[in-house]
Amino acid sequence: MFKKVLIVDDHDDINRGVLDILKTYGITIIHNSQYCDDAFLKIKRAELDNDPYDLLITDLSFKKDHRQCELTSGEELIAKLREQNNIIPIIVYSMKDQLQKVRLLVYNYDINAYVCKDRKGSRELSEAIESAYNNRLFLSPQVANALSPKIDLEITDYDIELTKQLSLGLDQKRISRYFIENNISPGSVSSIEKRINKLRIKFKADNATHLIAKMKDLGLI
Repeated sequence: MFKKVLIVDDHDDINRGVLDILKTYGITIIHNSQYCDDAFLKIKRAELDNDPYDLLITDLSFKKDHRQCELTSGEELIAKLREQNNIIPIIVYSMKDQLQKVRLLVYNYDINAYVCKDRKGSRELSEAIESAYNNRLFLSPQVANALSPKIDLEITDYDIELTKQLSLGLDQKRISRYFIENNISPGSVSSIEKRINKLRIKFKADNATHLIAKMKDLGLI
């Protein structure tokens, strides 16, 4: 079983819950971090000391506070580790159940498990720890279809952001303004209108509201 584990989560109660689960496996070297920057430094420090962590359990979302951070999400932490060829097993433990996000993390960053924080999260986290140790992929039932070839998830981050802004009640002109202000391209009203129409056709949606509902049902937004 794993011997040295790092938990990265900014909620104390979640940290305690994960800690209790790890202890049931006899794991005694368990460290915590509430900031992704600190987690990255701990992992690098452990490598330099020739005493690396052999499992990372991280959330994806971290609440902003007074501190300025370079790495503001679990996904950014994972990406930076993989960019540096760090092959540490990674379990994502998150409230998010977006299939597109799970697919990206598995295929792009080779995570070992994705566990959804819900009523059965603790039990599934235990299963994920065992699966990761035995080099098997584990996905919570809510996101198990993320890798199914029957589900067409070939949409871009641009599509997701566009639909997200629609779901917030923004019309095309306001979305255009938002995209231009945030350097998201293309940002013209005509480009946004064309992309919405293509998405409606792709998802067989009657209108923008129907499109949002379908994408939410698939866990894309």
